[in-house]
Amino acid sequence: MKFTLLAGTAVAISLAMGLPAQAENPAHVQQLLETNLCQSCDLSGANLTQAHLIGADLRDANLEGATLLESNLEGADLSGADLTGANLTRAFLTNALLENAIFDQANLTEASLYFAEVTGASFLNANLTGADIVGTPISVGGD
Repeated sequence: MKFTLLAGTAVAISLAMGLPAQAENPAHVQQLLETNLCQSCDLSGANLTQAHLIGADLRDANLEGATLLESNLEGADLSGADLTGANLTRAFLTNALLENAIFDQANLTEASLYFAEVTGASFLNANLTGADIVGTPISVGGD
């Protein structure tokens, strides 16, 4: 009996350690994908790769560590959203509202930011390598 209990515990621990941690609220992810409306949602760590989020309402959403690889966020409202450490590689952010959003340590490699509103947004240590920035007042570099 003790052996069976120990073996079961060992299997459960090894399975738990092998599964990726998901912090996002699955209901919020479903709501976003179905309605494009997710103000103040918990989408931290969510995988939104290649998501079509055109005009999405993501105001004040928690997108910390989310994967938005190649996502289309054209005209999306991300005002006040927290995208700390998010992966926005090759994301499309034309006419997006990014006011007061946090992009600290975010990966925006090869992202397209055309005419995005970035007043008050933070891009501390964000990776903008190869990003296409047009009509968007983001300064890269110092002085």
